[in-house]
Parts: sequence; C-alpha cells; structure tokens
Amino acid sequence: MLSRLETFSSRSSGVVLEDLVAVPIDVGKHTAMAKVIDFTGATLVKPFEFTLDRAGVEQLVGRVRTVCPSSVRLVRVGLEAAGHYHLPLAGGVLPVEWDLRLLNPGHVATQRKANGQRGVKTDRVDLTAIGDLLLAGRGTPAPPFADPVVELAGRVAHRQRRSLLRRRTIQQLTTHVDRCFPGLGNTMWSVTLTKAGRLIITELPDPARVARLGPARLRDFAARRGVRMTTPTAERIVEAARQALPVPGAEIARQMLAEDLALLDRIEADITAADATITDLLPFTPFGILTTTPGWGPVRVANYGAAVGDPQRWPTHRQLYRASGLTPRLYESAGRRHDGRICREGSAVLRAALVDLGLGLWHNEPGAKHYGQTLRDRGKPGGIIITAMAHRANKIAHAMVRTQQPFDGSHWTD
Repeated sequence: MLSRLETFSSRSSGVVLEDLVAVPIDVGKHTAMAKVIDFTGATLVKPFEFTLDRAGVEQLVGRVRTVCPSSVRLVRVGLEAAGHYHLPLAGGVLPVEWDLRLLNPGHVATQRKANGQRGVKTDRVDLTAIGDLLLAGRGTPAPPFADPVVELAGRVAHRQRRSLLRRRTIQQLTTHVDRCFPGLGNTMWSVTLTKAGRLIITELPDPARVARLGPARLRDFAARRGVRMTTPTAERIVEAARQALPVPGAEIARQMLAEDLALLDRIEADITAADATITDLLPFTPFGILTTTPGWGPVRVANYGAAVGDPQRWPTHRQLYRASGLTPRLYESAGRRHDGRICREGSAVLRAALVDLGLGLWHNEPGAKHYGQTLRDRGKPGGIIITAMAHRANKIAHAMVRTQQPFDGSHWTD
C-alpha cells in the first residue's frame, strides 16, 4: 500500500509546479469561499464566494478551468470536513478528473496557528491554511456516498445521540422520583434500570399506596406483572414509603414522571432499532470480522468502525494509535524528561472506541486477562492498564481488518 506521500509524489514527480493546481475551499452553511493557486504558491484566482447549489458549483468549475493552463496535470481540491456542510461538494458534483481531498479541521487550525494567526479565524485565513496543507500533500480522498462505512458512521452517530438523550432523560427521571417518592432511590441500585424499580415508578409512584400494600401484597403485585421481587427488596420499598415525607407538588411530579417514562420508552425503542440496523449493516463493512473477537459485539465494533472510517487511510496500526491521542506526552529540556500521561492530541471519538475495545478484551479474552493480571502484579495503576489494553486492541483490530481473518488468540499470547 502506498503511503500518502508516495501517492502524492507519484502524480507530481517530474511535473512543472505551474502545471499543478490547488483549489482550497472553506464551506459554510449556504455558501463557500474558494481560491485557485498553483504549487509555486502563486494566486491564479483571488478568494471568491459561491453558493452551495448547482449554479454555484458551475461558477466554481468555470473559474478554475478558465485559469488552468492547457498543460495542467493535476487539480487538487481541498475541503475542510466541517460537520455536514461539506457533503454537498463531496457527493460527486465536481469533475471526476479533479483530486478531491478532505482535511481534518484540527490540522487546519494547527496550520492557521503555524501561520501566526492563532487568534484570527476568517474565511480568507482558513483558505490560506487549507491551501498550505494541499501544497504539502495533506488530506484524505473523499469516500463514496454509497460506501457502507459511511452509512455505518451515520447509524452510529444516530445511536449515540439517542444514548445521550436516554442518559439525560434518566437523570431527569431521578429528579421526579425524589419529588414524588422520597427515599425510593436508597432501596435499590437503580430505580430506572431495574425491573422492580421501573415497575414502582411506572405504576406505584405514590408512597401512600405502597405503604398500604405492605411487602407481601407488593410482591404479589409485581409477580402478576412478571417482575420477580425479593422479600428484602419489597420490605425496603415499603419501609421507604412509610417513612417518606410529603413533598409539595408531588402530584405534578408524578404527571411529569409519567410523561418522561413514555419518552424513555420511545428512546429505548429507537436504540433497539438502531442496534438491529447496525447488526445487519456491519457484515457489509470491513469491520464485520471484528465480531469474532471475544467481548466485541456489534455496537462496540460499529463505534470503532465509525471512528476509523476508511481503513485504507491507515497504512499501519501506529498511525491509528497516534491519531487517537493515546500516545505518551513527552517533554524533554536540558536533560530532564517528563512523561507518563497520554497526549490527548487526536480524535476523542477514536480514543473512546479504542479504550472500549480494550475493556472488552480485558473482560472476556483469556490472553488479555492474563496480560492485564501481569500488569496489575507489577503494580501498574488502572489507567495504565486500560491504555495498554487499548494499544493491544488497536493492533488486533487493525490486523484483522487488513487480513479479514477471524480472531485467533494464539497469535496474541504474551
């Protein structure tokens, strides 16, 4: 596999720099700004604004072709991956002979700082930074829209948004429960994630009713609804109901509790549907093979796949690990060196995915369990062990995606 620099050099080696053209584009919500330069840095077209529609694209293509020399060998377009705003230009509307590259917003910000404009962010300043990156051969090819990996990333993002909404809703439910049934939260580890707790807050949020039932009748009430409640749990719930103090506005809190419970049911149904869709989609991506690894289920693998994107972007596992920000932070000056922490300079999403894969290995794969125990016996703290597991998971996942071979624990013995 050719590296990014080798791919760039193969198209520009031996070519006059004036025959290589770069088109940096800074996209916005409805409009974008572009300019045209050659690889000597000379400006062919000063920055101009165009609309993100068919007429605007025709204007862009026309202005670029007007100034391109007849001997042009390469037109490289650079788009900063700005949320979803860049997608209209990445959907195949530009000429097929143009080389379209997507640029990391973090790289653009770093280049802007390197140009001495850290505190200045305008479209023209961003264009200069994007142009510098294009001349240096930075950027990755834009993936096709029909790529299952692109769809997987969208499905994972949808599920993550629903999971965040679920967490926020559960926090709000806890507030409602404290207002309408004080003390219930002390009777079990979770009133929203356990069947017994969910039953109480759904059908018996009034402590006076629970107190009248008593432990035996409360257990019968739960059993008739398919919920097994132990005698100690029932006794704790009834005692909490008897000791509960009246709270002003408890009736209103019960109404809001019912409304939020209905919302939580809808959110959980959406998450279940998203899980099913991800499970069906995963085998059509290069990451489906990872589910053969102990502890790596479809959702965990999909999070990793969405964070990695196109596997061809990463020649080795080292580039992936460095991009996650899990590499050690090193500082050395006058012979003194300080390290021991991760740098965190990279993709937080990728970092979280690798850590999650590492935890899955640690808890389920025998070789990883042994490796983790040896680190613990050596006195390593939990954070170091988790980082080591993420490093191990990164190497395993990258190798499996590259070879498309199922997991074989004998290859990863310590």
